[in-house]
Amino acid sequence: MTDGSAQPPGDGSRRRDRRARPDSPPADAAGDPSAVLHAHLRAARSEFENQVARTRADFEEANERLKERTGRDLILAILIGLAIGAVLIASLIIWKPVFLILAGAAAILGVFEFTRALQVAGRRVDLVPQLFGAAALLLSAWFFGDWLHWVVLWAVVTVVVVWRLLGQMVARDGRRYADVWDDVVTGVLVQLYVPFLASLCVVLLRQDRGEWWVLAFIIIAAAADTGAYATGLTLGKHPMAPRISPKKTWEGFAGAVLAALVAGVLLAALMLHLPWGTGLLIGAVILATATVGDLGESMIKRDLGIKDMSSWLPGHGGVLDRLDSILPSAGAALALYYLLTPLVTQ
Repeated sequence: MTDGSAQPPGDGSRRRDRRARPDSPPADAAGDPSAVLHAHLRAARSEFENQVARTRADFEEANERLKERTGRDLILAILIGLAIGAVLIASLIIWKPVFLILAGAAAILGVFEFTRALQVAGRRVDLVPQLFGAAALLLSAWFFGDWLHWVVLWAVVTVVVVWRLLGQMVARDGRRYADVWDDVVTGVLVQLYVPFLASLCVVLLRQDRGEWWVLAFIIIAAAADTGAYATGLTLGKHPMAPRISPKKTWEGFAGAVLAALVAGVLLAALMLHLPWGTGLLIGAVILATATVGDLGESMIKRDLGIKDMSSWLPGHGGVLDRLDSILPSAGAALALYYLLTPLVTQ
């Protein structure tokens, strides 16, 4: 026995089917090809948006894990690094003076960062002579040549020392002799570490085909850094220098060795027109100087009690944090140029 509310057979199942499939076209549009197409397009767009949302969530989660492990925004660091690399390559290939401007700006910013960090740590380092000294060293390396460049270096060091001593005499604050001496030595260190080493890169740039040598040693240093980072991140277990830089591992160093040697061989043969065997020497030397520079700056930052020299380059830290492996490699690259240029094959 049935009542008046009974429904035709199959009607409830059709409603349940429509509820289970909200993206299916309505029954009244089933015979309309345009409506069916629009319904499928909406369903495809909805699926695409959901997929994008899931991919973005997975990406952000992976990036957060990397940030927790490395302390840096890896994706942002890669993007900034690629942008800097593109500008660097363009300046070297298109017109050398553009690279001089970039190198000068980087050196001056590095001096500014280093000086400010030392001042915060209690050292009395005078910013004005440091900045003028950096500009003088870079310009002399470009315009005056090798020997006069050394004369300018001694003049700049003398100005830095005299300026600090005169400043101390004017202050008359009873500062201990040992502290004053440390201030003087620190001021000289700033000039030798940042602008002088950067000026050696400019001296190399002035040489015949020097732009290719500059590009080559920077690529090798960057390859070593990338190899160390990637290998250390994935395989690193044994700390290399835990008291200086706890995150550097021997596995990462092995990755740096492989990357530097491969890059050295390829660049020697394809860019520098040298026998491929010399690429092993170039790669090994640049690897050594880049590693020493990296560990050296880490030691300085640990002594100052800071993580980065500044936060001007998101994902990288400061300008000097990006120059730590490049600066000492510039002098090594210049020496290799003088040594290996006679072996160049046309």
